[in-house]
Amino acid sequence: MKNNLIMLTKADEFDQITNVNCRGIFLCTRAFSKMMTRQKTGKIINTASIVGVYGNAGQAIYSASKSFVIGYTKAAAKELGCFGITVNAVAPGFIETDLSSSTSEKIREDLLSKIAIGRFGTPEDIAKVMLFLSSDLSDYVSGQIIGVDGCEVM
Repeated sequence: MKNNLIMLTKADEFDQITNVNCRGIFLCTRAFSKMMTRQKTGKIINTASIVGVYGNAGQAIYSASKSFVIGYTKAAAKELGCFGITVNAVAPGFIETDLSSSTSEKIREDLLSKIAIGRFGTPEDIAKVMLFLSSDLSDYVSGQIIGVDGCEVM
């Protein structure tokens, strides 16, 4: 995903971002909820982002699409709960990945100064939360957006 100002964003870039982040979770939820409804149980875990909560300059479309994920997760949790299906989302902050490795040192330093835990997240940090949400330890957890951001946003 490339960062871009709203006035420079092309319609096809908008479509690509919203097709993945909005249409994608709708299609997956629709498909899997039919099966889960028959089973009378299931767990849906969406991937949001902390920028879906607070927005970010240069990422308006991405931020808005992740806000959609947050609202959709909460609404789906209310709709599907009576069928024994939990719906939650994980909202990562800055995570050390190949994609984020190209972030400039200045931006990395600025971001790190806002993270109370004092380090960037790892894919393993996200996996641990997803593992919890997919386990029976989270059977009474639904409609939640769990930030995995080292206390950057709260």
